[in-house]
Amino acid sequence: MSCNTTDNQLQVSVFETSESGNKLTDISVFDFAEKDSIPTVILNPNKKFQKITGFGGAFTESSAYLLNRLSKKNRDEILKAYFSREGANYSLTRTHMNSCDFSLSQYSYSPVENDVNLEHFTIKEDMDDLIPMIKDAMATSEDGFKLFASPWTAAPWMKDNNDWVGGKLLPKYYDTWALFFSKYTKSYEDLGIPIWGFTVENEPHGNGNNWESMHYSPEEMTDFVQNYLGPKLEADGYGDKVILGYDQNRAGIKEWVDVMYATEESSKYYDGTAIHWYESTYEVFPEDLQYAHKKAPNKYLIETEGCIDSQVPVWKDDAWYYKKEATDWGWDWAPEDQKYLHPKYSPFDRYARDIIGCLNNWVDGWVDWNMVLDKQGGPNWFKNWCVAPIIVDPDKDEVYYTPLYYVMTHFSKYIRPNAEVIGVENLNKDLQITAAKNPDGSLAVVVFNEGETSQNFNLKLNQKSKNIQISARALQTIIIQTKTE
Repeated sequence: MSCNTTDNQLQVSVFETSESGNKLTDISVFDFAEKDSIPTVILNPNKKFQKITGFGGAFTESSAYLLNRLSKKNRDEILKAYFSREGANYSLTRTHMNSCDFSLSQYSYSPVENDVNLEHFTIKEDMDDLIPMIKDAMATSEDGFKLFASPWTAAPWMKDNNDWVGGKLLPKYYDTWALFFSKYTKSYEDLGIPIWGFTVENEPHGNGNNWESMHYSPEEMTDFVQNYLGPKLEADGYGDKVILGYDQNRAGIKEWVDVMYATEESSKYYDGTAIHWYESTYEVFPEDLQYAHKKAPNKYLIETEGCIDSQVPVWKDDAWYYKKEATDWGWDWAPEDQKYLHPKYSPFDRYARDIIGCLNNWVDGWVDWNMVLDKQGGPNWFKNWCVAPIIVDPDKDEVYYTPLYYVMTHFSKYIRPNAEVIGVENLNKDLQITAAKNPDGSLAVVVFNEGETSQNFNLKLNQKSKNIQISARALQTIIIQTKTE
């Protein structure tokens, strides 16, 4: 429902999620006096930044397994909540190759040792849960979505420590590991699931020797991509697949992009850089993001994983998600000189401020981690409990849409692929704001009020404006319909 307009007023639709109980609620009446002094927020569609790739989450074996334990009604409802136009309409998604911590067990698609030609390659582990979830999501989505895949590790027999955890890929298996990506692509695409691209390795620094991992230095990954993975995908007819390097915390990105994009040859097969958010519960690292963009301004810069980690979900208590009660891995494990980066935090705030901060610093895609977890924050074979936007109790067939689901929807539903981030002059310093112009010409403005009091602002576009109020502890998406140029 649009607000009433006069000739000099913007026609806007305002959707708000707030601590007070709004959940993408359509707001059309604002409670403030005209005499109030109102800071201005000026939109400048002529000032254009990055083009959006998409927003979404990850298909994991854990999420898919849980969906299969629910009633058909609830399973379908969750898929619609994520992938329909009425729901979040996810446009960019991730999945894992081989097992990860959010699998039911450890497995590889190359189970036979010394199978250098991968004659025994099989994706049978994905057939019961993961592939049905992806295919049903595809059937639910009217607009479609991109899917990229990430390995946590090669099979132990390909590694120098012969273990699932840690170690490096043996150089003698570089050809085999490149073939692995090609065979994976063919296996999935033969089932009607297009693969948009890959990250080369999830968290190449490792994860503290806990669950599946495989280590690369920037030089080792670039050698693999430049001389093995890129040429192999090209030779096998998959040269159009996107290859994203790095895939770990943003604060370490400079040393990686310096190597990845050092020369024309080193950067040839890299299509972009992947990042995670686990370096801090509040810091976006804008300087690092700006640095990465300047190194490769025409390549992707995508947040490929973020979640409320090291935390058992709180069940059906929206208030918890707005309080500074959550702790992350760094609360317990970060070195003393980095503890300041990991204070207690509000999960709702962390998602909202991070996505806005990323969009305002050249990031073009933002992908959440698990779409669905249970009340324990699993299943996870390592007991690495985390929170997902949707939590389920399969034993009682109950579903809980946490406030994090609505945060994701504020972006994914309203900022569509190929939208362009535009200029915003924000004179209300209590608000965090980003804006984008969609391919259909509409403008989506996302406003976050982290404070304890409501805020008023005058939203201005060209000669028209609209006075808007945002509740305390709230996120708004404001849609302005304009004619396509």
